[in-house]
Amino acid sequence: MGFFEDLEARIDATGSVVSVGLDPDPDRLPAFLDADLPRWAFNRRVIDATHEHAACYKPNAAFYEDPDGWRALEETVAYAHGKGVPVLLDAKRGDIGNTARQYASALDADGLDADAITVNPYMGRDTIEPYLSRSEKGVFVLCRTSNSGGSDFQTLDIGNDKPLYQYVAERCAAWDGNDNVGLVVGATAPEELERLRARVDLPFLVPGVGAQGGDADAAVEYGLAEGVGLVNSSRGIIFAGEGADDESAYFRAAGDAARRLKRRLDALR
Repeated sequence: MGFFEDLEARIDATGSVVSVGLDPDPDRLPAFLDADLPRWAFNRRVIDATHEHAACYKPNAAFYEDPDGWRALEETVAYAHGKGVPVLLDAKRGDIGNTARQYASALDADGLDADAITVNPYMGRDTIEPYLSRSEKGVFVLCRTSNSGGSDFQTLDIGNDKPLYQYVAERCAAWDGNDNVGLVVGATAPEELERLRARVDLPFLVPGVGAQGGDADAAVEYGLAEGVGLVNSSRGIIFAGEGADDESAYFRAAGDAARRLKRRLDALR
C-alpha cells in the first residue's frame, strides 16, 4: 500500500484528518521536563496524549537539526509508528543530484523511515524525482503556503490570469505517476484553496488552522480529495497546556486540543 492508501485507512479508523505538528521549540518546553533528550521526552508525552485523535504526526526538521535533536527525531518516528500513526517529515527539501538523493534517504528504512515528506519545487522536477520515485512514500509539494510572504512569488500572474501556485499544482498533478503526490496549501488562503481544488484532484496538507488562525471550514471543504487530506495544527495542540499547574494537566490539555480539533473538522466533513 502507498502512503495515501494508508492515510485513508487511518482516517477511516480514527475519524480524524488532524495532523499534529511536533515542533518542540526548546524555548517553550515545560520546565518540569527533566530528561537526557527533552525533545524526545516531550514528543513521547504528546503522542501518548494525542494519538487517538491524530491521522498523522508532522515533525518539522528545523527543530531537530543537531545531534541530540536527530536522535530525538528518530525515537519520535519509531514511537509514532508503534502507536500506528504515520509520520510526515516537514523538511521542505529541494536540491539537485546526489544531494537530493541523500535528503530522500530519510524516507528509507535505514534512515528515519518517515512515511512522507514536504519538498520545495522551485528548482524543478529533477530535484523532487528522488522522492517521487519512492512510490510507497508520500510527497507534499509546497504550493500556496500559509505565511504572509507566500504572496511575494506564489501569486504572481504567469499569463492568462494564471498565478504561479496554480501552475505548480498543475505540473505536480502531471508528475503524479505513482499516486503519491500531495500539495501544501495553507488555510490562511481560502480563496486559493477553492481555486486549486477546482483544478487538481490531489490531497492537500493544509497548515495554518491553529495558531495562525486559518479557515477550518475551507480546509475541510477544499483540502480533502475523496476524503483524504490533512489539516495541521502544531503550536495550538502541543503547547495548549502552557500555564498548567502540573505535568499531567499540561499534556492532558494537548490531548483535549487534538480531540476538539478532530471533532470540529469531522463535523465539517
